[in-house]
Amino acid sequence: METPPRIVSIRPVHEGWASFSIATIRLPDGREINREIEDHGRAVAVLPFDPLRKLCLLVIQPRFAAMVAGSDALFVEAPAGRLDEDDPAACARREAMEECGVRLAALEHVVDAWTMPGVSTERIDLYLAEYGASDRVTSGGGLAHEDEDIEVVEMPLAELAGLMDSGGLVDMKTLVLALALRARRPDLFAP
Repeated sequence: METPPRIVSIRPVHEGWASFSIATIRLPDGREINREIEDHGRAVAVLPFDPLRKLCLLVIQPRFAAMVAGSDALFVEAPAGRLDEDDPAACARREAMEECGVRLAALEHVVDAWTMPGVSTERIDLYLAEYGASDRVTSGGGLAHEDEDIEVVEMPLAELAGLMDSGGLVDMKTLVLALALRARRPDLFAP
């Protein structure tokens, strides 16, 4: 049986909100290679949807890395954030409240996915969650001290489908959540 690749060493090169390291890996044939690794912890995202009014809650916020890469800096996204607590579901509820001002009860887990396994250690738990008009308890917008500059959007699911179908929904976590909701509840996307 061939020996699997193994980590020989990890050398930190930057510590901050995200950490960057150089990992030295020994391949099965004995060669050693270096790989750059980004780590900022686990994350969560949730797509709140109102099945009665056929709406979903999304946020629009600037994404500066995309801007540096030459893209539009504003993205339509599902509420999301870093996992600061042990329970991903509790984090998803907290992020939905902070960003969208919505109180969520039951969450439906979609997947625990690796976002970019070639360069990042990030895994993200994705959830769907029903809400009703009475669950919108604050205006949302994020926390002032986090400088998120969030705009909350309550969007018809038919419009979300149009964004998906036209290639206009470019945030991967949001696209996965929207596709999962449409696969599980196609009735909600009819105009």
